[in-house]
Amino acid sequence: MKKIMACTIALVLLLSSLGVGCGSDSDLTHVTLSEVAHSIFYAPQYAAIELDYFEEEGIDLTLINAGGADKVMTSLISGDAHIGFMGSEASIYVYAEGATDYVINFAQLTQRAGNFLVSRNPVENFAWADLTGTTVLGGRKGGMPQMVFEYILKKHGLDPDTDLTIDQSISFGLTAAAFTGGNADYTVEFEPYATLLEQEGNGYVVASLGEASGYVPYTAYSAQKSYLESHPDIIQGFTNAIQKGLDYVNTHTAQEIAAVIAPQFPETDEATIAVIVERYLAQDTWKADTVFEENSFDLLQNILAEAGELPAKVPYADLVTTEFSLIAAEK
Repeated sequence: MKKIMACTIALVLLLSSLGVGCGSDSDLTHVTLSEVAHSIFYAPQYAAIELDYFEEEGIDLTLINAGGADKVMTSLISGDAHIGFMGSEASIYVYAEGATDYVINFAQLTQRAGNFLVSRNPVENFAWADLTGTTVLGGRKGGMPQMVFEYILKKHGLDPDTDLTIDQSISFGLTAAAFTGGNADYTVEFEPYATLLEQEGNGYVVASLGEASGYVPYTAYSAQKSYLESHPDIIQGFTNAIQKGLDYVNTHTAQEIAAVIAPQFPETDEATIAVIVERYLAQDTWKADTVFEENSFDLLQNILAEAGELPAKVPYADLVTTEFSLIAAEK
């Protein structure tokens, strides 16, 4: 009996030293984050995960890829996720529909579009007018990728409805495969698909939507009003971790960032990740802080209005809070 007890105690001590059983995670708060896509475009978030910034803030994070802003919103409303990461247009749609427990944006991550225009054939000195009469694989109607694309077209004097054909029938994340096996002249792709199409010889990146559109509040973190009000400490800790991730990517090389986030993308080699990260760094993709400013929100609503997707103007003060971002930036 004494021998069994001694073995049991020894086993418990061993497991404790390995962080197993009643280990080090017992003091962490579980948070589920639903992301719009799993892309190198969101490198600061993955740096925060891989560098244990969430654990430092007392958060045990579970990340799920919803595959689209509409699905992220569904996961928030259903309670399957605590925090959503998506284009803020989704929060505007829900608010405009009259929801009482609407979704509030509390931290912005990206300040430029993260997708690229890929041509089937090499194009020298590409101009947006070259799209006249062509077929382009686009994004979901009412989603940020598609609306920013249309915003750029209009800036260059093109009518999205009459000057070219935009195929919006392909599901999010499947356009690269559809482009490879189809007949479209161009496709709008996030990374790593844009670079992979180039590496496979199936396409050529001819333009950056991020550069063409200018600064746009492309993606932000949000939570339902009730969760935000009842869990301010969690939201603050989460925002602190994201700020640390931003600080990291804004002070390190593409190669260093790629080495850190590589475990998040096992299907992509580290050298390719570094090429993609460098592309994003060069166009000033990531904010220095997570503050979602009012002029950015106004620009977002203007883009929605031009796309015919804004039911009515909604108040910035209702759908955005900078409280957590300002505290995180001061740390």
